[in-house]
Amino acid sequence: MHHTAVLFLEFGAVLLGLGVLGALALRAGISPIPLYLIAGLAFGTGGVLPLATSEEFISVGAELGVVLLLLTLGLEYNADELVTSLTSNARAGIVDLVLNAAPGAACALLLGWGPVAAVAMAGVTYATSSGITAKVLSDLGWIGNRETPTVLSLLVFEDLTMAIYLPVLTTMLAGLSLASGAVSVGVALLTVSVVLIVALRFGRFIEAFVSSPNSEVLLLKVVGLALLVAGLAQQLQVSAAVGAFLVGIALSGQLAHDARALLEPLRDLFAAVFFVFFGLQTDPAKILPVAGLAALLAVISMITKLLTGAYAARRAGIARAGQARAGIALIPRGEFNIVIAGLAVGAGVHPDLGALAAAYVLILAAFGPLAAKLVQPLIEAIAKRA
Repeated sequence: MHHTAVLFLEFGAVLLGLGVLGALALRAGISPIPLYLIAGLAFGTGGVLPLATSEEFISVGAELGVVLLLLTLGLEYNADELVTSLTSNARAGIVDLVLNAAPGAACALLLGWGPVAAVAMAGVTYATSSGITAKVLSDLGWIGNRETPTVLSLLVFEDLTMAIYLPVLTTMLAGLSLASGAVSVGVALLTVSVVLIVALRFGRFIEAFVSSPNSEVLLLKVVGLALLVAGLAQQLQVSAAVGAFLVGIALSGQLAHDARALLEPLRDLFAAVFFVFFGLQTDPAKILPVAGLAALLAVISMITKLLTGAYAARRAGIARAGQARAGIALIPRGEFNIVIAGLAVGAGVHPDLGALAAAYVLILAAFGPLAAKLVQPLIEAIAKRA
């Protein structure tokens, strides 16, 4: 059969299956993310029906999903709000780093995997999935809540920390000199600083360039600009997600509102593809031997993220219900964590690190959205009592 025909058949079947799963999730009143992840497991290596042709195409769609999720999230806020939020939540960001990197590092050291594996596992347990959290906030209508800017500032703090962490990790994995690592970190920080300065000082010029009364032209300009900045950020060792988020930050007012309305259907399509691809990367057979350890590590991480969210929200003067929502929104792990584990496994740090990270991330990627939905009645009860 022709390659293109097989690609269309496989990708069409995946999208149609996701539509059915999404409908079931709506009927059950839960987030569709866990079902999308299970679908990815079924279609991936070792699954029931592995994809033969379309996996590479789906991987590109997954990257687009993360970019669009963070772009639309950035459109909710402007540059001044971002800087103010980051400044006021810097202490909470440090607490987040210490509380959530420690379990992964301790786990690797206790297992005798060595210091390089400990640094890698610290990153795996530290970073919240910006993509999944953005989807949860949107699905549950939490975008306009008082605690959401606090959650977003922590996500941005984490992404900016990753801009320093990833060059350091890759230097350690490659066994390069301290000078090489310092250069990589400097380039990453310079890139983020330049984009932030452009968004703050020249946002109105960006808006004038992007603005158009025609919806087609507006959509092309916004998506094109986001992909260009995301690609540049990725090339300079900064997360593509950070680049897309900052593009959204640079746009404000009616323009941001119009762009958000145009992007939402596109975002939802590629976000679903992202969650499927995450499942595709995981071999179910490798998860079972480390499932118990991964579950224990996941429980510890849930507690530390709940404490982080509660601390950050309390410092912002938010009530107990908002503190609970903030902590729950930070539970999911996803794209960054898998990337970090992949780098470590590729460098031959330890053969079990990839399976443990995959099982751990899968648990939290699936449970995070479910927890948010299941505890919402409890949160509402807390709010009423308060």
